[in-house]
Order: sequence, then structure tokens, then C-alpha cells
Amino acid sequence: MDYERMKQNLSDAGCCDSVIKEIITLSENGRITEALLAMRKDRCRLMEELHESGRKVDCLDFLIRQTEKELQANH
Repeated sequence: MDYERMKQNLSDAGCCDSVIKEIITLSENGRITEALLAMRKDRCRLMEELHESGRKVDCLDFLIRQTEKELQANH
């Protein structure tokens, strides 16, 4: 496996340095199942961030719609 490429991909995915080091070390030592578990764990973290961002966008969308309705009602 190309560990330098793996490191870059993990970095591009937003993994912190400690997680990158853990995954690379596990992979280099042949502990692939544990490396996959660490990757899946960080994926879950990213998905939670994505969902949280989606909730924030929904709140702003609601506020925008309400503000636009008020603006139209006052004209």
C-alpha cells in the first residue's frame, strides 16, 4: 500500500494528525481490521458534522423564508 498517498487522503478527508498516525501505523503493522475500524470511527464523526451543518442550514432557511414573508407583507 502507498502510505504517503493514504496519509494525504486521510488529511484531505479532514482527519487530525493523531488519527492519521494511528491509521497509518495500524496499516503498516498489518492490523488492517483495526485500521478500518479507526477509519469508520472518523467517518462517523464527519457524518455527524455534516448532519449538524444541515440542521444549521435548515434553521437559516427557515429564518430567510420568514423574513421574506414579512417583507412581502409589509409592501
